[in-house]
Amino acid sequence: MDPMIGGGTTAIEAKLLNRNIIASDVSPVALERTQKALEFEVENDSWQKVVKADARKLTAVENDSIDFALTHPPYVDIIKYSEGKIKEDISGIHDITEFCDEIEKMAREMYRVLKPGKFCAILMGDTRRNTLYQPLAFRVMERFLNVGFVLKEDIIKRQFNCQATGFWVKKSKESNFLLIMHEHLFIFRKPL
Repeated sequence: MDPMIGGGTTAIEAKLLNRNIIASDVSPVALERTQKALEFEVENDSWQKVVKADARKLTAVENDSIDFALTHPPYVDIIKYSEGKIKEDISGIHDITEFCDEIEKMAREMYRVLKPGKFCAILMGDTRRNTLYQPLAFRVMERFLNVGFVLKEDIIKRQFNCQATGFWVKKSKESNFLLIMHEHLFIFRKPL
């Protein structure tokens, strides 16, 4: 399950790897993009279910029913996916604590639907505010721990060739700060 499917990458990979997936999002644009991206043939018997749902309220998913959950949430308001047009879209939240409060609601739902002993993966990056480093990933990690997950791994994903690199290189030199060149892939387990 990926409750914030965004561009559909997780669904594409699941189809290619012969894995069943429930792909959901609050954005009809994301769901349409995902459906379109899945319009290719592959010789396997996997299924992809694309549905509109808020990651903080997965009411259609039963308790302890999911084998693996993963997602790549927005990093607060760095990229505003719906420009405020979708009330449930958390990518418009600027305040980091408020954003983490909403992420904790998602973590609680992911904990509820995941089978005991199974894993949940979250790819999360950090940000800056007024040139000061904000450890957003670690604040998100803390929220997943708060709901009962245990941390299995923290995998550091190095970033190369980011689209905004030119802009941020100039900005970092002007304001004397280092570029953020990594994200954290947290692997959590729901205890037995």
